[in-house]
Amino acid sequence: MALLELKHVCKSYGDGAARTEVLRNVELEVERGEFVAIVGYSGAGKTTLVSMIAGLLPPSRGELTFEGKPILEPAASRGVVFQNYSLLPWLSVFENVHLAVDQVFPQWTAEQRRAHADKHVALVGLGPARDKRPAQLSGGMRQRVAVARALAVDPEMLLLDEPLSALDALTRATLQDEFGRLCQASKKTILLITNDVDEAILLADRIIPLGAGPAACLGPSFAVDIERPRDRKALNHDPRFKELRGQIVEYLLASSRAKRAKKAEPPTGMLLVDALEPAR
Repeated sequence: MALLELKHVCKSYGDGAARTEVLRNVELEVERGEFVAIVGYSGAGKTTLVSMIAGLLPPSRGELTFEGKPILEPAASRGVVFQNYSLLPWLSVFENVHLAVDQVFPQWTAEQRRAHADKHVALVGLGPARDKRPAQLSGGMRQRVAVARALAVDPEMLLLDEPLSALDALTRATLQDEFGRLCQASKKTILLITNDVDEAILLADRIIPLGAGPAACLGPSFAVDIERPRDRKALNHDPRFKELRGQIVEYLLASSRAKRAKKAEPPTGMLLVDALEPAR
């Protein structure tokens, strides 16, 4: 049995003539220990999809199950890292992580909870900044706090909703490398939502493109059979990287062309890729 399974999942908003179908007949299986990336255009419904998996939104139709049980509400077994950090501004780095640990492990002693929170603050390299508040941190450091908080509750699955999209290119590249290290160290099942094809190939075991919206659906699965650890500079010269990149981009562009032909209007959103430019 797959750890996560989606069957015929659809999501719409509005009623009658104002009804908009965002996702149509989404089928997905994620096995325990897999790192799967879903890549597609901004505005195609990726965040809606991950919100349903997190239990924050109900599907309009279809079934979502986790460990064989229906997903009906949020749970600590599915940790989420959002693109907007979602930190409490009046708490320090340590306190933001410690608060999550307190909520999930109330049966532990106070010393156990403190040690566990400190361990995860150190894991993301923020030990020297443990007493700083979010306003005193850079965007990259805030996102590390969000990752530490998610990992500290020891979820079965980690959901990453475009966690690096708001960062500048240099910080994003640095954190991509750190994410790769952390994900390999944690051995968690991970679902990454991104609009960056290169990022998906650098990090994931398997990539599934989400076609252009509205009524977006998932495309074919692409196995990233490139040996780990992956070096971004070496990837530029890797024939398999170039092949995967070309196949995924072509699928997404073909999906966009089909939608434009059907609606006779340009697609919304953007995709972070340039076939003529090497990976960062």
